[in-house]
Amino acid sequence: MKTSIGMTVTEHILEQERENPEATGAFTSLLSELIVVAKIISREVNKAGIADILGYVGRQNVQGEEVHKLDEFANRTIIQRMGHLGQLCTIASEENADLIKIPAKYPKGNYVLICDPLDGSSNLDVNVSIGTIFSIHRKISSDEDCILGDVLQPGYKQVAAGYFIYGSSTMMVFTTGPGHGVHGFTLLPGVGEFLLSHENIRIPERGRIFSVNESYYNYWSENVRRLVDHFKSPDNKPAYTARYIGSLVSDFHRNLLQGGIFMYPSDTKDPRKPHGKLRLMCEANPMAFVVTEAGGYASNGEKPILEIEPEELHQRVPLFIGSKEDVELAEEYLQGKM
Repeated sequence: MKTSIGMTVTEHILEQERENPEATGAFTSLLSELIVVAKIISREVNKAGIADILGYVGRQNVQGEEVHKLDEFANRTIIQRMGHLGQLCTIASEENADLIKIPAKYPKGNYVLICDPLDGSSNLDVNVSIGTIFSIHRKISSDEDCILGDVLQPGYKQVAAGYFIYGSSTMMVFTTGPGHGVHGFTLLPGVGEFLLSHENIRIPERGRIFSVNESYYNYWSENVRRLVDHFKSPDNKPAYTARYIGSLVSDFHRNLLQGGIFMYPSDTKDPRKPHGKLRLMCEANPMAFVVTEAGGYASNGEKPILEIEPEELHQRVPLFIGSKEDVELAEEYLQGKM
C-alpha cells in the first residue's frame, strides 16, 4: 500500500479498503468511529488538570481496582458511540465483568471490539502519558448475538489492533495484520485530524532498555530475578538502561520506537493475581499483534502471546514484549536454559 507522511488516517484506511475488492466499508466505518472516540477522550485528558474528572468514583472494577472518573468517562464514551454503529455484535471492556450487549434498537454487525478504555489512568494526577488499547476480531459464530466464543479467540486471529496514546501529543498506532505494517498517526491540534507521522514502524531487533517494576523483585521466581540481574549487569556491551513509567501504553510506545523489552512477570505478592496484572484479551494480545507486525516478539515466557488459547474474558498473563532478541533471551532465562 502506498503511504506518505502527512496523509490522514482516514485516507490511509480508505487506501487499504480499495486494495480489498471484497471490502464493504464496515471495517472502515468501525475504525473511523473509534478515532472519533479517541479525539473525545483526548480532549478530556488534556483538560484533566482543570476539570472535575480526577480522583475515584468510589467503586472498584471487575479487576478489584479503584475506578477513576476519567476511566468511567472513557468506558462510557466507547460503549455509547461504538454501540450504535451497526458494525459490532458486542464490546468487551476491561472495566466490565461481562460482555456488553448492543442495544436492541441498533443493528448488529460482524465484528467484536475488545478494549482497555484508559490504560495507566492512575498516573493522570502526575501528568504521565496514558492510552486506549483496542483489539478487533471477526465474529465466528452463527448466532445472531455474539457469544463468548466470538471474543475468546487467540491473538493471531485479530483483524486489527493498536492504541491511542495521550501525552505531549495524541497518537494513534495500529496495524491491520501481516503485510500491512505498523503506522503511527499524530493528532494535529486545531485541525482535528490524525496525520501520518511514523510510517512502517520497525522495532530494533535488540534494544538497550528494560522496563519492569523492580519493587516486585523479591516476589519473582529465581529465573526472573536472574534475567533482570542480566539486564542490570555492567558486563553487557552496550549496557542496558532501566526505564519504567508504569503505564503499559507509554512503556510499550517508547520501546517500540527505540527498542527494548517490557516485562510484567508472574509474582507471589498478590495471591489473587498469580499470573501478574496484565490482561490477555485487552492488553497483551493487541500489543503483541502490533509488536509482531513491527518485527518484534511477545511471550508469556513459554510461548508466543498470540498463540495462547483464551479461557476467560479477564484472563491474566505474564508479558515479555519488545525487541525480538531481548524477548527470546528472556524466554531462555525463564525456561532455565541460561
